[in-house]
Amino acid sequence: MSKTVQVDSVAEAYIELLAARGVDYFFGNGGTDFGPIVEAYAKRISQEQMLPKPIAVPHEITAVAMSHGYTMVTGKPQVVMVHTLPGTANAVGGILNASRANIPILFTAGRTPITEGDLSGSRDGGIHYSQESFDQGSMVREWVKWDYELRADADLEGVVDRALAISQSEPAGPVYLTLPREVLAAKREEFTYSETPRMAPATDTVSAPPLIEEAAKVLAAAKSPMLIVRDSGRDPKCLQPLVELAELISMPVFEATSAYVNFPQSHSLHAGSGAGEHVPTADAIILLEVDAPWVQKRTPPSDDACIISIGQDPLHTDIPIRSYRTDITLAGTPRLTIAALVEAIKKIGMDAAAVKKRAAKWSAARDKRVAANEARAEAGKDQFPINKSYFGRELSKQLDEKSIFIVELGADSTQFQFDTPGDSYAHSPAGGLGWALGAALGAKLASPDRTVVCAVGDGSYTFGVPTAAHITSHMQNLPVLFIVWNNGIWNAVKSSAKGFAPEGVAAKTNTWTFTALDQDFNYEKICEASGGYGERVEDPAEVPAAIKRALHAVQVEKRQALLNIIGG
Repeated sequence: MSKTVQVDSVAEAYIELLAARGVDYFFGNGGTDFGPIVEAYAKRISQEQMLPKPIAVPHEITAVAMSHGYTMVTGKPQVVMVHTLPGTANAVGGILNASRANIPILFTAGRTPITEGDLSGSRDGGIHYSQESFDQGSMVREWVKWDYELRADADLEGVVDRALAISQSEPAGPVYLTLPREVLAAKREEFTYSETPRMAPATDTVSAPPLIEEAAKVLAAAKSPMLIVRDSGRDPKCLQPLVELAELISMPVFEATSAYVNFPQSHSLHAGSGAGEHVPTADAIILLEVDAPWVQKRTPPSDDACIISIGQDPLHTDIPIRSYRTDITLAGTPRLTIAALVEAIKKIGMDAAAVKKRAAKWSAARDKRVAANEARAEAGKDQFPINKSYFGRELSKQLDEKSIFIVELGADSTQFQFDTPGDSYAHSPAGGLGWALGAALGAKLASPDRTVVCAVGDGSYTFGVPTAAHITSHMQNLPVLFIVWNNGIWNAVKSSAKGFAPEGVAAKTNTWTFTALDQDFNYEKICEASGGYGERVEDPAEVPAAIKRALHAVQVEKRQALLNIIGG
């Protein structure tokens, strides 16, 4: 069934179509190309047509991360629009993150006017020459699934529906659409479109039964199976089949710097993140939506081990070089693949005694690891500067079922235990730092009744354009608790340099150039400048009370808060 509406411009028709396609928010960082969009929104707002709701965001990094955060919580792709060439350039890091994290975003940018003349929206300033590019899409083409420039008199509905369908088809990811100003400004009197999208995303798939049976035989016969996962929790429905598979064969589940809740962390078969030392001893290894499961030159698997790769794109074809071996490759929807494996193994049958013995082994190993984590936190409770494990333990005590925890190098993950998908998220494997601040705002937008806590390192906080994040939090009434782990150093840089040359001059002289930050900087003042609560915390004895004060500001006073934790 089609619908016809009265419009004044292509821009108005475009926004009408986005609303009809279920887009909730239009995150915009405006420029000279936004004129037709601003005018179209003014008319729609005057007519009380509020969707998609426009969100003005003061920086592109924040805008893309907000869209990323909203979509990772809801599963619904949103629209981001930035200013022509420079806006696209500023946003590339966020698009890289979304690409590697398989987050669908309709990423759009204005296009410098392409005509000189009397057309509405054509060039009328010097900037329209210096900002033009021969190929604007080339900046992001490697990181998006599809890019296109809207043409005059184009099939607007076909373009938008194609963009949204491609972005959501697995492996999901961002797409890029450029919008020349005079094309958006073109006059129209009415717009007719289908009430349902012309194109639907590609549906779920599962590997062929013979491959499933082959993998099931390997797993049923394995003496020492293991599974390494990173991102299967992007689909919350994958958790239960994964639990069934692990319990069926008593297989430990390791997480490789997990971005989601993939497997209940309180489960006796949850084995933490230290897969490396166990890899050489395994005879069957499942790689589940993980790009880098171990360090090849340090802990490679045995030549006799069978490697089973499961994922939407188990060969990770978007990575130029990746030499991890795979003996059985099961492409498709992970929850369906795993469920099929469970049924196939049940038909084969398992050695009950062996399964029970493995279960006891890994349960004991988990108990030992949890006790060591607790002991490390307890040992650090009186340390100056504040101990990271101790702080993580105290923060975890104050998170509840209504909390969403978003972390980017700002907490000791061993001190947290999450069992439910949607309770915790971490940064993309691409590691474009600065993601968490905007992602937390997007998560709060998606879950207004939940408490969003965002823990970042001091380096990540700086990369996240904090002024833009705090201004947006204030303007949009999105109270988030931001925690800055302030250790005065880019520790990832130092650790990498130390790993490169453990006995080198830098290590011997303790000279780590390009790693120092200013631990005396008062990050909390940036939050206070946007009406938030800020506190610098140096005394470990003050940690529990400081967290409570900050949560009170967020939950009761309904304003953002920032704790500047001086750590070691």
